[in-house]
Amino acid sequence: MSFPWELGAATGVGSLPGDHARNAARLIVSGVPDFLHVAELPNRGPGGDLIGRTGGLLHAVGADFGLETSADGWRLTDGTSRVMKRSISWIGEDLDAIEEFGQDYEGPIKTQIVGPWTMAASVELAGGERILRDVGACRELAGALAEAARVHIEDLQRRFPKATVVLQVDEPGLNAVLDGTIGSVSGLSRFSPVDPPIVQDALRQILTAVPGVFSGVHCCAAKPPIRVLADSDAQFISIDLTLGRIDEDAMGEAWEQGIGLFAGCFSALAMGERRLGDSDASAPLRTLAHHLGLENPEHMAAVVITPTCGCAGANWMQARAAYDTAVRAGRVLRNEDSHE
Repeated sequence: MSFPWELGAATGVGSLPGDHARNAARLIVSGVPDFLHVAELPNRGPGGDLIGRTGGLLHAVGADFGLETSADGWRLTDGTSRVMKRSISWIGEDLDAIEEFGQDYEGPIKTQIVGPWTMAASVELAGGERILRDVGACRELAGALAEAARVHIEDLQRRFPKATVVLQVDEPGLNAVLDGTIGSVSGLSRFSPVDPPIVQDALRQILTAVPGVFSGVHCCAAKPPIRVLADSDAQFISIDLTLGRIDEDAMGEAWEQGIGLFAGCFSALAMGERRLGDSDASAPLRTLAHHLGLENPEHMAAVVITPTCGCAGANWMQARAAYDTAVRAGRVLRNEDSHE
């Protein structure tokens, strides 16, 4: 499979510190200039966080599908809440900022949206229980997310007509949904595990929402469900390689099938005065590739180096260092000189 990025590419997962769109865009364009992404700034508060931002994308295409804050987090609403107005405004600011600093950009540019299962496990129905309780509501949510992704991607394509859009579907809660460990709002019971084929069907709706867009799933769980993701038509899988619990057989099968790997190799929070060497930064990926016998340039072309997760909990110095480290780690994949 051909990939929309170059060998040794690097990018960010999505979130960055602070609450200023132009600062974030400036860092992205200077820090990972060959693989841009749209910033997420959860430190803005409700509406800037992972769930609230995706709620804004949903509400922008369907006024009857928005979110409002609740005592336990988020709840569906069929009206226009203040937090949804704020979220939609912030998304516009983020897009305007990356467009301003990335004028005439021609490479891959990634945007992110929360997947249906993490949303269903995080958001309550109007009646007060999680969407996950209602099979029909989960199905409607997947369809709404597919439409939200389509509209959002078309906006990004209009702003970057020479670029290739990459869609990342964030599913940090997917393991808990599959394992049946999501508790009810009351805390008195747990929801039953969702069968993998049902999980895959919902994911597939979002991943295939826009033909020609390169789409995949980010899951930073300790043991991501790689086979489930690969069978959902994900074209790449974004995972944390530092946790040491990757199903190597499943990863090897996916990799050999031509599925891309966004390899989270180091934490932005670990960035400090001591510089992380290029080889050290890429070590988790190179170790995995060695175990699987997939160290040749053909397989390395499927890899994008990233921090292990977003950088919202880091400071600006750490975020800059993380992006610089990711870019330098890519040199190792290209067999360029590394600097320890």
